[in-house]
Amino acid sequence: MHPVAWWIWAQALATAVSRTNNPLLRLLVLAVLGYVVTVRRTEAPWARGFHYYLYLALVVIAIRVVFRAVFGTGITPDDHFLFSLPTVPTPDWYAGIRIGGPVSLEALLSAATEGLRLACMLCCIGAANTLANPKRALRVLPGALYELGVAVTVSISVAPQLVQSVRRVHRARRLRAGRSKGLRALRGIAVPVLEDALERSLRLAAAMDSRGYGRAGSATRASRRLTGALMLLGMCGLCAGAYGLLDATAPRLLGLPAMAVGAVLCLAGLRLGGRRVTRTVYRPDPWRLPEWAVAGCGVLSAVLLFSGAGFDAAQLNPSLYPLGWPSLPPVPAAAILLAGAAGFLAPPPAPPALPVAASPARPAGSAPRAAARRTEDAL
Repeated sequence: MHPVAWWIWAQALATAVSRTNNPLLRLLVLAVLGYVVTVRRTEAPWARGFHYYLYLALVVIAIRVVFRAVFGTGITPDDHFLFSLPTVPTPDWYAGIRIGGPVSLEALLSAATEGLRLACMLCCIGAANTLANPKRALRVLPGALYELGVAVTVSISVAPQLVQSVRRVHRARRLRAGRSKGLRALRGIAVPVLEDALERSLRLAAAMDSRGYGRAGSATRASRRLTGALMLLGMCGLCAGAYGLLDATAPRLLGLPAMAVGAVLCLAGLRLGGRRVTRTVYRPDPWRLPEWAVAGCGVLSAVLLFSGAGFDAAQLNPSLYPLGWPSLPPVPAAAILLAGAAGFLAPPPAPPALPVAASPARPAGSAPRAAARRTEDAL
């Protein structure tokens, strides 16, 4: 699968999560993410860390609930009170913020629901990291954005590499009969993980340097200035167009026309700036029908939730007053389940390659080709 297809699918689900405040729909999104990751992840070490994102999601929800309990606000007499925390007096300039006091069930449920939104978005990013290798997505970015693409790719790949390092260190400790737990095991885990991360960073820097990353290119000073001017004017046009669309009293020229002109200028700047970077592609990733199907079902799910066709918008944001079990609207639920169709629309992952027995006679040039392929996979 093309890596961009998985990222479009995951970002569309994250967009759908931002549209609703219904906890049942958000839990359904988590179920869809878990199903697709289970059936379509590969056997690569970096593709086994989705459950760590689930742990992080639980931590986010717990922190949100604790903060709402400590900094309690919005308590009404009609709430169901659970317990009361000691009240800490605050100065006059800290007015409006209360530390401690009564804690209600409605406040905790509201905090958990809000934390579930961020938790679902984190799991969407984790699913994209698990299903697609983010380093492969660097090759499809425009040449003008390759420096930004390198930075984003390295930052996104930190979590999978960290999970892989922790798993290797944990496996090594088990083989060496390491039985220490808690704070005693911190030194035996943290130091090898940091050492492994530094070693992987040096290997990645060496591989990128050997492929010419960081070259200045052949662009002249006038070309660079023209590229910067086009991008600046294009961004101004996009901002003016967005303002014109949001403000009904703005002139009509500040709406779609300004946004269209800004988009054209940005595309021209990207096209002109991409000439200074010359890249070659080894083993290109084609965009075929499965990629269209996976990206399309995710985007269609988000579009259905934002369109509001066939359901009441109030069903997406149920109220806690009066306290009751939220309803599951059928049309939004079907839209989220449509995103789960990526689990069988995408081709199954390739089985892991079996080790080949060493042969006494090896054709000339096979060792360099194998080394080049390993370096390409590492990058």
